[in-house]
Amino acid sequence: MANSDGSTPDLATEFAQQDGLLYLNHAAVAPWPQRTQDAVTEFARQNVFIGARDYPRWLKVEQQLRERLAWLVGGVSSEEIALLKNTSEGLSVIAQGLEWQAGDQIIISDQEFPSNRIPWQALAKQGVEVIEVNLEGDNPEQDVIDAMGPRTRLVSLSAVQYGTGLLMDMAPIGAACRAQGTLFCVDAIQILGALPFSAEQAKADFVVADGHKWMLGPEGLALFYCRKAVQDKLTLRQHGWHMVANAGNYTTTDWQVANNARRFECGSPNMLGAHALEASLSLLEEEGMTHVAEALQDRIQRLIDGLRERGASLLSPVDRQRRAGIVTFTLPGETPADTFQRLRQAGVVCAERGGGVRFSPHFYTDYSVIDRALSLL
Repeated sequence: MANSDGSTPDLATEFAQQDGLLYLNHAAVAPWPQRTQDAVTEFARQNVFIGARDYPRWLKVEQQLRERLAWLVGGVSSEEIALLKNTSEGLSVIAQGLEWQAGDQIIISDQEFPSNRIPWQALAKQGVEVIEVNLEGDNPEQDVIDAMGPRTRLVSLSAVQYGTGLLMDMAPIGAACRAQGTLFCVDAIQILGALPFSAEQAKADFVVADGHKWMLGPEGLALFYCRKAVQDKLTLRQHGWHMVANAGNYTTTDWQVANNARRFECGSPNMLGAHALEASLSLLEEEGMTHVAEALQDRIQRLIDGLRERGASLLSPVDRQRRAGIVTFTLPGETPADTFQRLRQAGVVCAERGGGVRFSPHFYTDYSVIDRALSLL
């Protein structure tokens, strides 16, 4: 909750959004903090006036980003962090990197975003079967575990479902996978930056997440965590100068693949995105994920209470142990599409997802934004 100099971040300054804007859409694309704009502006200024003269300094920013991402997923090694373009690419690296046999099974849920469905379904030509587990039971974790069998090669689940906001407990699923020798992949795009998360506690082999939602960063840059012990299980389908052990040696012909997660980065990095996301994550690290989660849950409770008062039907879990930063609802006598359009015209930035209208504030969202949005229902 404090800067390195002991001061507290000024959230009103960090998020000086347009007057009248009621932004409740962090589960889609988040606004940037002021420090992120500053970092991008300074990076652009350097490119204009001195070009890449200070590239070694840029590389330090990129390394700092890896270390912040390693912190965000529970303190893993930065050697297990790769920087990819998006979640879909990360999941595709896994799907196309593993050696499949006809009859292999992959388990996902029936609520996954297409990013965590299409890469697996695309393996059908190789005889791979995708099993979708219904999550509406009282114990969805056990339902996933019960669906596992001797042919299950991989389980890939979202930690938080994008439509309903259902928060899954990854630990028992990961433990079951590890005990059976099944690989476990977590799509963490709706949890990282919203709640504390530990790849090690979840016993995840892979964790993938874009930076443009709860991490408050730009589109075009994503975390790809690959546990050291399973990195060699993925056959590399893309090759280039950046993924070799000695990436600075441009003349060697006897090259070797990097012995860390950088092997999944085939070419030049997104240095602009790295400066932006590093700045955004610095705010989350200063605040601390425990504080971020508590502040976010207070705002989610405010939304739940206000929606109940207005007779809304909640499609999201209300139990604190089952929710993250998403509240999806419908109003009596009005279709979700009509509610969404009416709110949009009134200045509320939200989404139509999961069979209803989805609100997703963040830890910094002023309570007045929530109250004004509720008053429009």
